[in-house]
Amino acid sequence: MIESNAPIPKDPSAQVNWNLTEIVTGLGQARQEWRERRGISQEPSRDFPSRRQLGQAIHELTGALFPSRLGPHDLREEMLDYYVGNTLAGVFAILEKQVLLELELEKRGKANILAARDKVRRFGESLPEVRRLLDADLEFAFNGDPAARSVDEILLCYPGMLATIYHRLAHRLHKLNLPLIARIVAEIAHSLTGVDIHPGASIGPGFFIDHGTGVVIGETAVIGSRVRLYQAVTLGAKSFPKAEDGSLKKGLRRHPIVEDDVVIYAGATVLGRITIGKGSAIGGNVWLTRSVEPGSSIVQGGPTRTSLIDGDGI
Repeated sequence: MIESNAPIPKDPSAQVNWNLTEIVTGLGQARQEWRERRGISQEPSRDFPSRRQLGQAIHELTGALFPSRLGPHDLREEMLDYYVGNTLAGVFAILEKQVLLELELEKRGKANILAARDKVRRFGESLPEVRRLLDADLEFAFNGDPAARSVDEILLCYPGMLATIYHRLAHRLHKLNLPLIARIVAEIAHSLTGVDIHPGASIGPGFFIDHGTGVVIGETAVIGSRVRLYQAVTLGAKSFPKAEDGSLKKGLRRHPIVEDDVVIYAGATVLGRITIGKGSAIGGNVWLTRSVEPGSSIVQGGPTRTSLIDGDGI
């Protein structure tokens, strides 16, 4: 070992004045100003629903919905009901705690555990209907995709199907007046698949997102039965009306209505509270802000060529 008589250098940050007192005081003042503008007397509760806990619950719930495909690989037929029941018990216990947290935020800490339990019970009672909706989605996807070799492949591999599963569950939570939890579930799906569906969107049976990435569906969109969307489709709002104080008005129906048996191809953008009539086809990269009649076929305008002779048209 080589010894050195050189002095040990000092930590350069030890001599720096970071003005921490002023910064901390300034941040405290900013928080106080925020509370005063919002009419809040004190800091809100820090106990928010957990994204990690909800992610675990919904992941396990997919196994309970499709135990033979998304459950444990060694699950035997005679154990299906036991596995489903045991899984649901764990999921509901997680959800009860998360629902209570959201209710406490809403009611300033005065939530009742019985109210949380009732919402979870009603959510659980809706699961058989959710499963039937997803079966219709799977069947529609398989019948409409020549690349699909089986419904198992769609369920296990297609990001659009995973996004649909999460949306069906998030929508049920949204209808139970649990908007924060529902939005967390939706954003978990968004992170996993690249598909962004607001939990408030209403979607009928037989829904298929082919390829998936980049699809956006807004809060007040209404989608009928047997509707197919391709990648990068947007069902969005055209404008955002403002209130007298300049803030955006909330809760307006500002997203499209898509009737039954419609197909919307890749990159199409459909904006505003317009109606896409039954059986219509909206071509790729179309920008649409007006309603179309049932059976319509909307495509981009093709290029035009004009011959100018002796300066005509100039």
